[in-house]
Amino acid sequence: MKKMSFPLFLTGKYLKSKRDSRFLSVISLITIIGIAIGVAVVIIALTVLNGFDKIVTEKITDFNAHIKIIGFSNRNLPSPETVLPGLEKKFGKELTSVEPFVNKLTIIKSKRFTEGITLTGIRTGNNPLLNNFIKTGSFDLSVTEDENKIVLGKTLAEKLFIKAGDTVTIFALKNDRTPTAENPPVIEQFKVTGIFESGMSEYDDLNAFINFNTAQQIFGMDGQISGYNIKVRDLKKVRMLSDQLQDYLGYPYYSRTIFQVHQNIFTWLELQKEPIPIILGLIIFVAVFNIIGTLLMIVLERTNAVGILRSLGANRRTIIKVFLYHALYLSFIGVVCGNMLALLLSLAQKYFDIISLPDKIYFVTHVPILIEPKNYLLVTIVTLAVSMLSSLLPAFIASKIKPISAIRFD
Repeated sequence: MKKMSFPLFLTGKYLKSKRDSRFLSVISLITIIGIAIGVAVVIIALTVLNGFDKIVTEKITDFNAHIKIIGFSNRNLPSPETVLPGLEKKFGKELTSVEPFVNKLTIIKSKRFTEGITLTGIRTGNNPLLNNFIKTGSFDLSVTEDENKIVLGKTLAEKLFIKAGDTVTIFALKNDRTPTAENPPVIEQFKVTGIFESGMSEYDDLNAFINFNTAQQIFGMDGQISGYNIKVRDLKKVRMLSDQLQDYLGYPYYSRTIFQVHQNIFTWLELQKEPIPIILGLIIFVAVFNIIGTLLMIVLERTNAVGILRSLGANRRTIIKVFLYHALYLSFIGVVCGNMLALLLSLAQKYFDIISLPDKIYFVTHVPILIEPKNYLLVTIVTLAVSMLSSLLPAFIASKIKPISAIRFD
């Protein structure tokens, strides 16, 4: 049976000393609580930020194309039949879909209200991801002889006081020209077949979808389109593929990645991560002072015992180890408690949505949670390492105590 080391044996004796009525002194308990709260705060902050990053990115990439190709100055582009074969031949292995679309600014009117929107014509049957966002009705844009069909965002539907099954009127310019007697504006009625909710007001408030061919007819596109929505197999290659598509297509085509189109959102996500090093630094700062203060109190409390140990032959290394073990014990208990607290609070938010958010500001209706073991491991390692380094000062002070002075110390 392996024998316990002498410094570890002494640490256990000091921790379980009956000189105090409690297992840990009050100061040690405060130290543990301080470390636990600090660790929990940092882990929860990382968990929430990772959750925001994941859910907002997923929403944007699911609802949008990875690469959007439009014409310079929003000019119309030639018929897709002249472009799609070449794209398929050159980039087919890297792309999962290339869908032409038509979109223009229009006016939508219900019985009571009028709003300006972006009306987009898309091909039906090729948008399975959009079906996931439907809240009422269905994503049905099929063409029938007696009615046109339209799908609206939830916020827009609420502003117009309409629901699935109601009828709305669309006012649009034909041929992108000012209305005249020879070129009158288009006025068409549409039946609302579905209402979607992406959780992002930028879409739910300003967008509506209709059939691709219907959109071409309304806007007088004559076979032309507004652009292409492209999905790639590997999102990590999206910037490279966008540049290659731009070089291949040339003028008047203009290729942009989803990260460029929504640069403001992704910049916002990156900015949310900036304060994390500051928060971690403050937590470490507090932990350092807690550990140093606690061990200095213990040094004062155990001065007589240290003097007796030194007089019995204990060297400075043994004394240093005793106080280092004591610091490790307090830090370990604090880190474990902090990890458990962070996990408990994260699971509570994940499954019960305790904290809700205004979706018009944060793009989500509740605080998103993404529990990643690497966050727990990183914070644990950093906290323990800093705590042990900070404990060297009081441990060194304890080892410098002279036996005679310590025994006579009162």
